[in-house]
Amino acid sequence: MSNDEFPTDRPAVVTCGLPYANGDLHIGHLRGYIGADAFNRTLETLGQTSAYVCGSDMHGTPVAVNAEKEGVDPEDFALEWHHQYEETFPKFNVDFDNYGHTHDETNVETTQEIVRTLDDEGYIYEKEIQVAYDPDADQYLPDRYVEGTCPYCGEKARGDECDEGCQRHLEPGEVEDPTSTITGNPAEYRERTHKFFEVSEFADYLTEFLDGLEGTSNARNQPRQWIEDGLQDWCITRDMDWGIDYPNGNDEGGDDLVLYVWVDAPIEYISSTKQYTDRVGADEYDWEHVWREDGDIVHFIGRDIIQHHAIFWPAMLEGADYNAPRGIAATGFITINGKGLSTSRNRAIWAKEYLEEGFHPDLLRYYLMTTGGLQQDVDFSWEAFQEKVNGELVGTVGNFWYRSLLFAYRNYEGTPETEVSEDVHARIEGAIDDLRDAANDYSLRGVGQAATELAQFGNEYIQRNEPWKLTDDDPEQAAQVIRDCVQIAKAVGVLLEPIAPDKAQLLWEQLGEDGAVADTNLEAALETPPRHFEEPGELFDKIEDERVDDLTAKLEARVDEASDDGDEDETESDDTGADEATDMADTDDLEPLLEDRIGFDEFQDLDIRVGQIEAADGIEGADDLARLEVDIGFETRQVVAGIKQLHDLEELPGEKCILLANMEPAELFGVESNGMILAAGDDADLLTTHGDAEIGEKVQ
Repeated sequence: MSNDEFPTDRPAVVTCGLPYANGDLHIGHLRGYIGADAFNRTLETLGQTSAYVCGSDMHGTPVAVNAEKEGVDPEDFALEWHHQYEETFPKFNVDFDNYGHTHDETNVETTQEIVRTLDDEGYIYEKEIQVAYDPDADQYLPDRYVEGTCPYCGEKARGDECDEGCQRHLEPGEVEDPTSTITGNPAEYRERTHKFFEVSEFADYLTEFLDGLEGTSNARNQPRQWIEDGLQDWCITRDMDWGIDYPNGNDEGGDDLVLYVWVDAPIEYISSTKQYTDRVGADEYDWEHVWREDGDIVHFIGRDIIQHHAIFWPAMLEGADYNAPRGIAATGFITINGKGLSTSRNRAIWAKEYLEEGFHPDLLRYYLMTTGGLQQDVDFSWEAFQEKVNGELVGTVGNFWYRSLLFAYRNYEGTPETEVSEDVHARIEGAIDDLRDAANDYSLRGVGQAATELAQFGNEYIQRNEPWKLTDDDPEQAAQVIRDCVQIAKAVGVLLEPIAPDKAQLLWEQLGEDGAVADTNLEAALETPPRHFEEPGELFDKIEDERVDDLTAKLEARVDEASDDGDEDETESDDTGADEATDMADTDDLEPLLEDRIGFDEFQDLDIRVGQIEAADGIEGADDLARLEVDIGFETRQVVAGIKQLHDLEELPGEKCILLANMEPAELFGVESNGMILAAGDDADLLTTHGDAEIGEKVQ
């Protein structure tokens, strides 16, 4: 694992949590796959050798359950979805260098080899455990064949995860009051011998691993609490027929068990990289350099599968002598009009639906990548989508591209024959630096903003200099202005390619450039454009209000129809990436609204101010508490907040926040707290302002 800035001289691999071969894709799923694709494209633009690999997760109980319902073989069931995903991803410009699946020969062999190594190294042992059993069906009940109550938070839970409550991974036998999903009858616990991976042996290693991990702060901070609470060893086998067989070594204890889906699923990252090397050759890309030596490994995942990727997975890699991830970027969830996604209520924007509406995939890519930070939840509405497209892509980027190139074509038949001015050259270099910094901060929003803000500069530049007034009075200056604008347009195309690859390529071709913009690097942003090019066309179309009204009405009608059918909301989580990565949030998971109301006068008694965090450090002896210094304009307040495990404290200084200023002082762990910062949810999402409110302004 390296902490050198990108680009490095080592090969990189970018992965995304595997889509579970169990149902249609929607925009919640696409956020992760597009994000990983955009990051991989950004690395390549920086000059990094990188590959983007993934695959369909074929195993686990959801596939077995649904295949049984349809009366088909689990492999056939999963392969049908796998092939659909292979067709769908390219339609959103998600460009995998290799896309495999967990049931192919490569992954079976790699998985069994890694498990044998862990066994040989003494990290796997047998243990008698309690496993749910359905006496009527005469079978054991792994994972989703059993439901009950979470022993930690008391919410309804599945056999392997508290999906409606605390979202903890659950071991077999932990669910209380088990019920069989096969017959609906109460299940009973029986003793059964299973294999365990000794995760607890890696506690010190994992602490060190997290200290150096890059990516989003939630991927670093959440696992620390699990380590402090004491790591539990991990049951890695299941009583099922569908899955990868446990590899027998020196004993015969695993011949009737399959490996838990979360063992072979992440190993597909390695297997898919192997397959890419097999196809292109080790001279072009060597999987062993990445996974066995010192390559740069980056995972994009949903925040509800952090435990699997930041605890179980690096422990497996360390035990089997593989390279650890350099970065883990955990995305937030997608909601629809303020409500959580629900497949049962058809409250989702389906991938095929988006395409059928005729929208270009780059519009969705841009919206998902530049709306909020990577680990923040994003609320999708057709109105917000329209505002983003019309305001930034049509009004800023497209407007600058078209007006600049059209003026250049009509007056100079292309690029004027002069050099770029020093000021514009420096501004483009600044945008290049912004993109490079954003990539190293794992900020895809920053990547997109580097291009959009450069286009905004271009709009201001051409408007300020008014070349249409100079063509007669000062033709030399007019040529200089347009020469600068054509260079800015080319630079915007290079910088925007990771986010909107098709549209960037279209601009590239309109400029008369050869080849693919995706094959260039940042230096191309400052290379002279072709002397001649043809008349340009509009790159983006405005989305009209009537279209948005129609789309919103159709979505609401569809949701109402599903609700009238009596379907209940479900928590949108499956064993691996696609369903877990982005769509867990649902209104059923939220705390109920308080019945008691307060009057306006009571609200006015609250003195809520816009603040800015100036310093943040952990409080010694307190697991969760941090001491903050918050500037509220009139003074700097010391505040104690329970965010130590949920935020990277080093990144907080400079961030705006909202402070309840007239909170009575309190002393916590010997530190006085003089106010309360406001945050949402269990992850302490800090509230802030959307616009440019001044520090000290009152919230009212």
